[in-house]
Amino acid sequence: MEWVDNALSTRRGTLMIGGGAALLAAIVLIAYLKNYRSNLDSSNATASVLVAKNLIQKGAPGNIVASNRQFQVTAIHQKQLEVGAIADPGALRGLVAAHDIYPGEQLTDADFVAAAPGALQTNLSGAQRAIAIPIDAIHGLTGQISPGDHVDVYVGLNLTGAGGARPVIKLLIENALVLRTASSGAPAGAVVLRATTRQAAALAFASDNGKIWLALRPASGAKVQRVPLLDTSTLLGLRPVQ
Repeated sequence: MEWVDNALSTRRGTLMIGGGAALLAAIVLIAYLKNYRSNLDSSNATASVLVAKNLIQKGAPGNIVASNRQFQVTAIHQKQLEVGAIADPGALRGLVAAHDIYPGEQLTDADFVAAAPGALQTNLSGAQRAIAIPIDAIHGLTGQISPGDHVDVYVGLNLTGAGGARPVIKLLIENALVLRTASSGAPAGAVVLRATTRQAAALAFASDNGKIWLALRPASGAKVQRVPLLDTSTLLGLRPVQ
């Protein structure tokens, strides 16, 4: 009977080993399937990134790229993400494009570098231009205006007509942004203003052929007033200028 007991004991041991092996195999299979599913989910995962809609030229300010929405938010598969891909437009603030970025390219940290302090480009877009105009201390409020202030620009000229030349003054530009003064990087005896292309041409002509005055506007709540062309007669209220 002893050999029967030994056989049964051996059989039970074999069954236990077999059961343990099967359990271990099941555990390994479950772990494999879980890892496979995780990898599959990871490979199908997407992230939102900024992709250029049009050519972003080298030197383009990040804040202008963001405010003009020169990008589109696109869902990209994780495995297709560029290193350092940018998802938040706010991250472009204070940066400029390090090179040309072409339509369809992801915006990345490597595409942008820190803007130089006070760079004029960060304040310009579209038809806006920066122009330096020569001005003296009295006419240009030297020491009284700073970058970020807004001014009205007047020009004084000698207007030639049938009765000869007569001096006139005209409001040339209203609400021009001051970009730089002599104390903040503008050439000595000059101020840099932001203007449209047409206004920049008018400023260039006025500074070459007449006298320019700057009038500081209120920081907020400035009101618009119609200012006629002034000469001696209109100043005294005698007649309108023809």
